Amino acid sequence: MVAEGLTVLSERIVTCRKCPRLVRHREKVARTKRRAFRECIYWGRPVPGFGDAAAKLLIVGLAPAAHGANRTGRMFTGDRSGNFLYKQLYLAGFANQPTSTDCEDGLELRNAYITAAARCAPPGNKPSPVELRRCSGYLEAELELLKPKAVLALGKIAFDAVLQVLVSYGAIPERRGYKFGHGACYELPGAWPRLYASYHPSQQNTQTGRLTATMLQGVLKKLCRFLEK
Repeated sequence: MVAEGLTVLSERIVTCRKCPRLVRHREKVARTKRRAFRECIYWGRPVPGFGDAAAKLLIVGLAPAAHGANRTGRMFTGDRSGNFLYKQLYLAGFANQPTSTDCEDGLELRNAYITAAARCAPPGNKPSPVELRRCSGYLEAELELLKPKAVLALGKIAFDAVLQVLVSYGAIPERRGYKFGHGACYELPGAWPRLYASYHPSQQNTQTGRLTATMLQGVLKKLCRFLEK
């Protein structure tokens, strides 16, 4: 039932054209390409979520990378951010392999589902507040279908997007009091998932040492202990 719902949702996401600026950008990137990928056929559409339909962990990123997920059609696939993230997910037991190169590489997630605050590659990796609001319904639907035990927000934009959904559902009265920071953890009222935060595994963050493998593993270990309870 959940798997069927996620399939229907993915079909809705892939055909979305709500944001003219994002439509123009993602399609232009798919036409012009990067020299290293000039022989590739780019996906060039909104990117749906990916993972285990029985997942107790929902991982929320920022948006598809222009030459990563916008090229391959799968979240965090085909770029350095994905290389960093999936290796750590593999070491933590959430993935069957440490690499993610394309949709045919055999990658499977275990007890985890990956999505994003925005589903189209935005110019400069910066979706506007209006674009994020237009996309929020898809994240709401994923939370409703999966009913995860925990949510891991990768970066402040993802963290704020999750909080906004929780406010709209009435799970929390406002976002105030929930401060983003690497390793932050918030227990939400009722049956809502526990919210964890990490710096985004962007190339800028990982190359400068703002986010290290040890730091992300620390958050994932906390998540594993919580999910095993």
